[in-house]
Amino acid sequence: MSWFKKNTDFETQRAEMVKNQLQARDIVDERVLEAFLAVERHKFIDASYHGQAYADHPVHIGCGQTISQPYVVAYMTQELRVSEGMRVLEVGTGSGYQTAILAVLGCQVYTIERHEDLTERASTILQELELDANVEFFVGDGTVGVPEEAPFDRIIVTAAAPSIPLPLK
Repeated sequence: MSWFKKNTDFETQRAEMVKNQLQARDIVDERVLEAFLAVERHKFIDASYHGQAYADHPVHIGCGQTISQPYVVAYMTQELRVSEGMRVLEVGTGSGYQTAILAVLGCQVYTIERHEDLTERASTILQELELDANVEFFVGDGTVGVPEEAPFDRIIVTAAAPSIPLPLK
């Protein structure tokens, strides 16, 4: 499989990901590109999938969930147009990768995930990477948001839904 990298030089793979998947496909926000260079994507997936960490596709993270492909995360982040200090609600913590990107961008992130084990794993990873200072984790139904922390400057939904839930509007 051509996307499977046996090379374990993750810094080089991260740089190639930014150049070939993000910059080559209309990601132009320098802050977003720098965040993607800084956040070690392979830390957010099981070691058995490390060879796929920087590939241009989603990767399984357990609980029937995936970490989105890098371009999707970058595109959503760029379109969110965040600035330092913004309060951002993230619906669907998943692996915590998107959470980490937002944290690196200086956002105060309130992230909610319905799977407690994914929340715990993401929290542990962000603590280990020392990216958790401006992140609050919640377990629950993301379609209702986190009303006790509202309002938010931005909301990003990284989980699938058939329509935009009214509480998030």
